Amino acid sequence: MDKDIATPIRTRTILEKYGFSFKKSLGQNFLIDTNILNRIVDHAHLTESSGAIEIGPGIGALTEQLARRSKKVVAFEIDQRLLPILAETLAPYSNTKVIHQDVLKADVAEVIQAEFEGMDDIMVVANLPYYVTTPIIMKLLEEKLPIRGIVCMLQAEVADRISAKPGTKDYGSLSIAVQYYTEAETVMNVPRTVFVPQPNVDSAVIRLTVRKEPPVKVKSEEFFFQVTKSSFAQRRKTILNNLTSQLPGGKEKKEQILAALNEANVDPGRRGETLSIQEYAQLSDALYPHFQ
Repeated sequence: MDKDIATPIRTRTILEKYGFSFKKSLGQNFLIDTNILNRIVDHAHLTESSGAIEIGPGIGALTEQLARRSKKVVAFEIDQRLLPILAETLAPYSNTKVIHQDVLKADVAEVIQAEFEGMDDIMVVANLPYYVTTPIIMKLLEEKLPIRGIVCMLQAEVADRISAKPGTKDYGSLSIAVQYYTEAETVMNVPRTVFVPQPNVDSAVIRLTVRKEPPVKVKSEEFFFQVTKSSFAQRRKTILNNLTSQLPGGKEKKEQILAALNEANVDPGRRGETLSIQEYAQLSDALYPHFQ
């Protein structure tokens, strides 16, 4: 068994050997605690026939744990300086592949087809760079990839927003968007002390299990998301005010918006964060004919 990458001493040795310096712009924080890494992988429920996709492998600490517990790992790394390091640290694991690409620009569906042929259980497991967490998660979900789900480390505050319930201060359009595609749960909190360099925010791990069917059926997904985003534009405003000011031509269509709210049994004086995903579905379907 090779020595784990994720120990403070081994991490420091590798970084010194390559003269690596952390780039703030890439949100690089490397994990140096094997127990935490193992627990993250536990939450993904991988088997020997699973494929794993990682984003931002760093020096391979999580990649190594994934490689030991899955059939194959494909990792997207944007920072060219890490490629020679990964080539060395992952040398013992022939079931790993590093793709030098920004995952936001990558054709992930094509990569899955090429790299995980014949595998029907695929999980994304990643310690995501905090500055691009939301765009990465939304890209993976909106592209409706053939994945079972996502287990990722992110800023605790974002994890709270993703798994929030209606009527709470964290609940917003992000909660609805992610919960439309997945069942979301925060599975663990992670202290700052297990990273180098230490981030100045708290971290958490969430598990998103992709739903076979969305919890609601809507006439137009695109319009449904437009309505939810508009409803949270200014949290202190009522849903009527937000929809009137945010939907295209909303000011001229105030009567129609009122009629749609009435049809969906939503009091126009309510605030966006009090509506459930079911209420948003009814409301967006009632509004849809007026905004075509």
